[in-house]
Amino acid sequence: MIDMRTQMVNTLSTMLKEDKRLVVVLADISASRFQPHERIINVGIMEQSMISVAAGLALEGFIPVAHSIVPFLVERPFEQLKDDFCYQRLGGNFISTGGSYDYSIEGMTHQGAGDIQALRALPGMQIVVPGTALEFASLFRQSYANGAPTYYRLSARTNAREQEVEFGKLAVIKRGRAGTVVAVGPLLEATVQAVEDLDVSVLYCTTVAPFDGETLRRECAGERIVLVEPYYAGGLVADIVAAMQRRPVCIETIGVPRAILDQYGEPEQQDEALGLTPTGIRRRIVDFLEI
Repeated sequence: MIDMRTQMVNTLSTMLKEDKRLVVVLADISASRFQPHERIINVGIMEQSMISVAAGLALEGFIPVAHSIVPFLVERPFEQLKDDFCYQRLGGNFISTGGSYDYSIEGMTHQGAGDIQALRALPGMQIVVPGTALEFASLFRQSYANGAPTYYRLSARTNAREQEVEFGKLAVIKRGRAGTVVAVGPLLEATVQAVEDLDVSVLYCTTVAPFDGETLRRECAGERIVLVEPYYAGGLVADIVAAMQRRPVCIETIGVPRAILDQYGEPEQQDEALGLTPTGIRRRIVDFLEI
């Protein structure tokens, strides 16, 4: 199965030929993966400048795509994302790689589990978390030219199966009566394995913002909701509470803990240590739903 980063390169390379408005702006990361093209600009290791250059292109009528590792795309140029794009209501696309602890042995400088919560603070920012490479390609094509600043979170972890995904919509994977589980992006597969024999509903979220509250209200089974997220736990809590309106709900959050991950190891070892495996997820769900 092709990885998300390779799919990003393939998708953008094809779309550069299809849409003359598309421009890719890089800050060295992934530059060697692209063939030379007049609408691929590498500004070097200057991430703040990368975002500002992308904003200038948007003002001139282009559709910019900026790309880097999570900390260099979200945390370092956060002010430029806020002022150059959100404040000016410009459309643009920001594609990260290395979600959470994909670069686990590189330490905190290259880890980024707080990107979703940070970007949720920016008015108008759309957020996409695909679970497979082809889901990214589909969601990008659906949303890249919609005039809004949009963040795409790519990761090394992927689900084994593709899902039919629609930008801004939850997908119903399973229906049950004991509770509702909302699985985000690449944690769907582990979640489905965890609840295979449990009488619960599973909803699949690939668009974190705008969140599909309508489908959640319609499909929610009972008053207990479990969130399974591949970034800092609890990123969607406020959206779920708002979506459920006056219906009382209890929410359990499963995700990356807000802690410094100073025990080095491969991403799979971090998954095991943090309980983000089918076994760990199942234990938390069963305890919360009391089933």
